[in-house]
Amino acid sequence: MLARVWSASIVGIDAVKVGVEVDVSGGLPGIVVLGLPDSAIQESKERVKATLKNAGFAFPMRKIVINLTPADLRKEGPCFDLPISVGILAASEQVSADLLGDYIFLGEVSLDGSLRPVTGVLPVAAAAEKMGIAGLVVPIDNAQEAAIVQGLDVYGCNNVGEVVDLLNNPGKYKPVKLDVAENLPQTVQSVADLKDVKGQAHARRALEIAAAGGHNLIFVGPPGSGKTMLARRLPGIMPPLGFAEALEVTRIHSVAGLLKNRGTLVRDRPFRSPHHSASGPSLVGGGGFPRPGEISLSHRGVLFLDELTEFKRDVLEFLRQPLEDGFVTISRTRQSVTFPAQFTLVASTNPCPCGYYGDTIQQCSCSPRQREQYWAKLSGPLMDRIDLQVAVNRLKPEEITQQPTGEHSATVLERVQQARDRAANRFRDERNLLCNAQMQSRHLSKWCKLDDASRSLLEAAINKLGLSARASDRILKVARTIADLAGEDDIKAHHVAEAIQYRTIDRMQ
Repeated sequence: MLARVWSASIVGIDAVKVGVEVDVSGGLPGIVVLGLPDSAIQESKERVKATLKNAGFAFPMRKIVINLTPADLRKEGPCFDLPISVGILAASEQVSADLLGDYIFLGEVSLDGSLRPVTGVLPVAAAAEKMGIAGLVVPIDNAQEAAIVQGLDVYGCNNVGEVVDLLNNPGKYKPVKLDVAENLPQTVQSVADLKDVKGQAHARRALEIAAAGGHNLIFVGPPGSGKTMLARRLPGIMPPLGFAEALEVTRIHSVAGLLKNRGTLVRDRPFRSPHHSASGPSLVGGGGFPRPGEISLSHRGVLFLDELTEFKRDVLEFLRQPLEDGFVTISRTRQSVTFPAQFTLVASTNPCPCGYYGDTIQQCSCSPRQREQYWAKLSGPLMDRIDLQVAVNRLKPEEITQQPTGEHSATVLERVQQARDRAANRFRDERNLLCNAQMQSRHLSKWCKLDDASRSLLEAAINKLGLSARASDRILKVARTIADLAGEDDIKAHHVAEAIQYRTIDRMQ
């Protein structure tokens, strides 16, 4: 007898509907799995066989052919254990097949018949709702995660026996309900406060601008000047994720298997800090079955690269296209996958190999040639894409000993939120624009108009610093953010002047 059960496979961060066709017929006992299965699916043959026997069901000692459709799509992972089990039971007439066409089944089975959670359930639930699927049957530990998607009946089961009972007696079970209002994003984790930062008014101002406009930022200064301390306080002054943003971030983390609390959205903006030994694929994503890398895991959040010049140059070059486009496309022989990557890049580095070039107390021991080779690790096109280049100087003795309390992150966040609200009102007819850093050339001509004084100032900076067209556009975006923080509709000369001073590296070279 033939039975068909529906499941799903993850491609990138999206889900594709997969049919699990099971045919039980005469012949020598054995199981054959077709449709480009990976090793985990091939191993499910013995796993499912032992599971059904231990759960009290009769395993048909006949020839069983399992076909995963579409046949040209590679499938991976243990999530097909449950649909294969249900398909075998339906084909051997041990379970009612009336509702098989209405549900999508996902789950890994244990040998005792219990269901284990799997990754990628949220993207599957979102795809199922769009396809008009009536319900989703998943392990109990995945039920809350799937129930985030409204308009879809989600059933969480503890074991295979409950799944069979659900199909035979659907009236006994009620779908899992989740109050979306309780899952609205809000900051729940304890983040470092700006009040702990001593001095560094210029760097603190740059952090505020970066948070308000989503601008990329690099700190340059001697060891111990507070570069890393400042960078780690950026998430605390960024506005909380909106519901749509939180859902998007949660989908990425679900695919990557990083959800700590299933059933709740990722409420805090991601902050990723990979080590400088990271490879290119670990940053942008990759693998035989492409998985998101660090830039996608930091989507809508912060990617912090500490000791930027210690990263390999070819690895840093991987960032150029995602910084410009907001997404990354991973191409493989059999498929091409696109991951979102709209993140704020924050980096820190020393000004030279010894770290003390330009320091007022300790003398630099590097030769001009050494400094030149040091900065050659950072290409011009990459630095063009970093809006704010800030020098962080050594603290004065009185700033260290007196321990003055700085402005609290909550106070700065209020100003940042007001600036973001002004930008959101300006971008109300542009669905894909969320902050000033995402503006394109056509937007600059509309919202970043300059008066004569501002234009002359910018032209002089371009001539003196040798700025590219991209760098000058980014100065305009920063000036737009500075004007928003000041509550002004028009960009003035002093806004442009402040934006120009955040090109530290351009002035150093």
